[in-house]
Parts: sequence; structure tokens; C-alpha cells
Amino acid sequence: MSTLPIKNKIRELRFFADEMTQQELAELIGVTRQTIMAIEKCKYSPTLEIAFKIAEVFGQSIDEVFQYNSA
Repeated sequence: MSTLPIKNKIRELRFFADEMTQQELAELIGVTRQTIMAIEKCKYSPTLEIAFKIAEVFGQSIDEVFQYNSA
């Protein structure tokens, strides 16, 4: 299975946010831990709403959290 063209820094941001767990992030934005895990591993692209919520939790803009590689 290949990864999606959307990369992210969620794992790094969680680490610098007092080592926030996937479960804690999931609860903050209203999704499951499995969803966070899949997004982190680039196996699932978040909806725009979820992407905004994740960025907001870390006080970042979407383009600081997510990167799109078209090629």
C-alpha cells in the first residue's frame, strides 16, 4: 500500500505538546484514535474540517501541519 501525497507533522507536534497521545488529540477534535493513527501514517487524508481542527489544537496553520506533494 502506497502512502498518500499528503504528509504531516502531527507526530512531531504531539511530541512537543508535552507528548500528547493520539487518544488525547482524538478526543480534542472528536475522532477516534485509529483515525489519528491513520492520518499520521499518511494512510488516510483528513477532511478539511479535521485538518483545521488539528492545526488549531497546535496553534498552527494548516500548511504548517500538512504538506501536499503532487508528484
